[in-house]
Amino acid sequence: MNPSSILSSALRSRLARTTAAVSLACASLLTVTHIVHADAPKTAAEYSADPAAMLDAYRHVEAASVSDAIEQLLHEKRYMSHRMASIFPTKFAGTALTVKLVKQENHDADALTGMLKAIDSGGPGSVYVMQVEDGADIAGMGGLMGTAMFSRGFAGAVIDGGVRDLPQLKKIGFPVYATGPVPSTSVSHYRFGGVNVPVDCDGVKVAANDIIVADQDGVVVVPRDRAAEILILAQKLDNSEHSMYPFIEKFHSIQEAVKQFGRI
Repeated sequence: MNPSSILSSALRSRLARTTAAVSLACASLLTVTHIVHADAPKTAAEYSADPAAMLDAYRHVEAASVSDAIEQLLHEKRYMSHRMASIFPTKFAGTALTVKLVKQENHDADALTGMLKAIDSGGPGSVYVMQVEDGADIAGMGGLMGTAMFSRGFAGAVIDGGVRDLPQLKKIGFPVYATGPVPSTSVSHYRFGGVNVPVDCDGVKVAANDIIVADQDGVVVVPRDRAAEILILAQKLDNSEHSMYPFIEKFHSIQEAVKQFGRI
């Protein structure tokens, strides 16, 4: 091959590599542009019209900010107490599927059938919220129920009662909040009291389809009819607090940070 042919081949090869690099850069830029567009803030009206986007946004705000937003807007306590603890550190948000168990000694094989049907009626994004009457020492759920919820895509479970089979729940990574681990059973001691009925979970009223927000700070219940405006305020509170951290680190003063951002 003569020198001119070699030079021409090299130029073509370099041009091909340059074209590929430019194409890759353009594709990356388009991807970044798409991500920025997807993350653009939405209005309350837009969230109300797009429940899936609203639920996804709740997964990215802190439970404490949601609790503060509810207190500011509704002047209500909608968070569960320190008694409601997670079996491992977690963060999730989803829509409440409520179940009530009524304390009643029985020998009825079908006494809890409705509870099992309720689990099989849920799906991706559901949060199983159970009231177990006087159930601090009764396991409202265990490994079998948790495995079923996990397989159906539930976001998590919140049990106003005990939980058991923690090794299995931790193995599959299914998050559960409960009043504590206990080895007992609800079989023969409880009867199914209803699905998607209003329940009282650790002193907080929960209705079907309310939004449950949980992280390492605890569990908050968001009333569905006010969810969009609560989310908007929670996002603002989150942004303020997260902006304060570097300010405090730089200027070494929480007082100045509070004056600057108005958040504590």
